[in-house]
Amino acid sequence: MLKIRLQRTGKRGQAYFRFVVTEHTTKPKGKYLEFLGSYDPHKNEISVKADRVKYWLSVGAKLSETANNLLVGKGIIEGKKVKVWRPKKKGKQGTPGGVSTTPAEGQNIQETPAAESAEVTPSVPISEKLQGTAPEEPKTEETTQPVS
Repeated sequence: MLKIRLQRTGKRGQAYFRFVVTEHTTKPKGKYLEFLGSYDPHKNEISVKADRVKYWLSVGAKLSETANNLLVGKGIIEGKKVKVWRPKKKGKQGTPGGVSTTPAEGQNIQETPAAESAEVTPSVPISEKLQGTAPEEPKTEETTQPVS
């Protein structure tokens, strides 16, 4: 499948982009079929061959999201802009175990003094745990239903 996408050029900190037609599986800085124009983000200038863009779209090439937004903003093609950037969800990726560090709405967090939280007494002495003579927990009766 052919794609019209941006290819980054320029030095570090001085990015410039080319609008190119390429196969979607090629590397972003790899070979391309045709050069369609350029984009300078520092001056916000776009120079594109509009007739060639429309030709490639008519043959079945697809636009990348960013290229679509730039060309729609410039008025070269008709359509709506696509949302490219999405904010990260807080508490899902940044914290260990996916646990949110902020309380949910309606929850109260009670702070405990450091002295209280530091004193943790085990219910079973450690020496008994090591010897395997820890008292057994009371068993609860479970009712089983016959499978019919």
